[in-house]
Amino acid sequence: MTPAPSRYKTVSLHRLSVRVHRRSAAVVVVGSILLAALAVYSLTLGDYGLSAADSFRRLLGDGGSRDDFLGVYFVQSVRLPRMLAAIGVGVALGIAGRIFQTISGNPLGSPDIVGLSTGCATGALIAIIILGSSPTVTGVGALLGGLVSGAIILACAGGMRVTGIRVVLVGIGCSAALRAVNSLLIVKAPLEAAQRAQLWSAGSFSGVTLARLMPLLIVVGAVVVVCAVFAVPLGLVAMGDDVATGLGVRVSRTRVLLIVVAILLVASATSVAGPVAFVALAAPHVAHRLCGGGGVGFTSSALVGALLVLVSDVCAQRLVAPAELPVGVVTGVVGGVYLLWLLIREVRS
Repeated sequence: MTPAPSRYKTVSLHRLSVRVHRRSAAVVVVGSILLAALAVYSLTLGDYGLSAADSFRRLLGDGGSRDDFLGVYFVQSVRLPRMLAAIGVGVALGIAGRIFQTISGNPLGSPDIVGLSTGCATGALIAIIILGSSPTVTGVGALLGGLVSGAIILACAGGMRVTGIRVVLVGIGCSAALRAVNSLLIVKAPLEAAQRAQLWSAGSFSGVTLARLMPLLIVVGAVVVVCAVFAVPLGLVAMGDDVATGLGVRVSRTRVLLIVVAILLVASATSVAGPVAFVALAAPHVAHRLCGGGGVGFTSSALVGALLVLVSDVCAQRLVAPAELPVGVVTGVVGGVYLLWLLIREVRS
């Protein structure tokens, strides 16, 4: 009888041997190609029409025979930051969602559910209503709001003795309270400030600059290193505290550190684009179904998150062109349908 082929392949790199999940590797390769093609396409979108080849040349600073400085400006200063923002936000939310779902052992565990996104919105609304509508001030307010709400949730859930399910339950309560605060802020704000706050709450990449995007890129770069170090311990934590402790994992420290990492990711992403709903919930699920298991799945979740946000942003720009939808509206519609399907599936199972 012929044995079944292994789902893993061992790859040797000099003195280092790495086990690679075959299906996950295929998903990552195909997804990376799709993401690259979609990123190039997104550079062609806008009122100033350019082909993919022209957009790439202007990205490199070549205005062509016509010395098209306006095209160079649009590609380098408008479309490139927007494309990078969509990818960065998707990567951040995908990794954050994977961390929360793995730690909590709950398919509904995500920053949207536990109140981190709502806390970011609270900080941004306070900044808009009290300090004005500067994008920098709004971004800083969202970042501080996410960090403060995350610290409150973490402290109320038990600090170093935190457990995954406790974070979800405490986060749901904090989310409900923060939503009430947000509604009160908008109702009591002057009309102009309330309109700006409501527009920001929809989530959008319009007007994103490289300067606003830089903190998110730095955080994502640092988190990639952290995830590479803690991928194996997190996988053991998902098997149960007793098993992980028996295999030498410091469960409490690992759990708290990764929750802090997820809070930083969500706060940084929301400070750039506003609340982009349901990506952190859907991306890990889609990645898990595509890969069929195969470890914690940080890479696949980040890639699926980037694809979801970039596809949603392209749809937001093209569905009602020349007008533009907030990207949060598109992800909210898609994510709401996905959440309904997920709830029905969980009830049936």
